[in-house]
Amino acid sequence: MIPFRVAFRPGVPVHEQVTFAAKKALIAGQLRPGDPFPSVRTLSKALKINPNTAHKVVTQLIHERLLEVHPGSGTFVAQLPSSTRAERSRLLGTEVEQLVVEAKKLGLALEDVQAAVAEHWHRLAPASREEAGRR
Repeated sequence: MIPFRVAFRPGVPVHEQVTFAAKKALIAGQLRPGDPFPSVRTLSKALKINPNTAHKVVTQLIHERLLEVHPGSGTFVAQLPSSTRAERSRLLGTEVEQLVVEAKKLGLALEDVQAAVAEHWHRLAPASREEAGRR
């Protein structure tokens, strides 16, 4: 069983969509540090994707240090590394730039973008986790 859903969209590489869905599950708390992550074979069968694509997803998540491999035991969700606010902001640089470019292309005001980001933020962050993050 896969602990996240993927709604495949045309025009976006499958591995990117699956990787994003897994990251979203991590952020939303559906996958917690220490939880087993599905094997390449399980991902491939459950999502009906090519095994090479599933391998690419797992490899990407390992590279980003979101998963860790325990030889003989499997692949598990990693403890998210602590980092400074500046380091975390730097990691979002490209994504933020893409968001801003798309928003400007659509003629959105900054307030519209902020409202959209806030809406998605609250949808993904349960109240208890958000409150804990403020302390």
